[in-house]
Amino acid sequence: MSNLYLIAHIAGRVVAIDSDQVESVVDIGEVTAVPRASRHVRGLAALRSRVVTVVDTQSALGHAERSSGSRAVITQVEGHHYALLVDQLDDVAPFELRPLGGGVALDAAWRAAGRGIVERDGEPILAIDLAALVPGQASTH
Repeated sequence: MSNLYLIAHIAGRVVAIDSDQVESVVDIGEVTAVPRASRHVRGLAALRSRVVTVVDTQSALGHAERSSGSRAVITQVEGHHYALLVDQLDDVAPFELRPLGGGVALDAAWRAAGRGIVERDGEPILAIDLAALVPGQASTH
């Protein structure tokens, strides 16, 4: 059975995000830093009369450089809203999720976020769980 997936670019990799995890896609404005927050938390931002925690996805995936974009995917984890920064957004399309194969080479952070593989035009794309990128959360798969 196919689900809709948002195709995005994070840390130089094309990823698929199940549309069930996507509340909206936005451009993030000013971000206010939070003292003593996890290094993965860029800060807080006002979004449509609510405050969201802005997560630097590159940092959450173990990259030294920080996310440079202002585009974000809004998701809700345990009742809290998070804006996960993405480099670029491509499209929304239906795909069938397949399990991650043993031959897929991923480092620990990508493997923890990975839910499976979808195939677009013959190319495998890693499907990720956004909750796995939120500090203090475990993957829900």
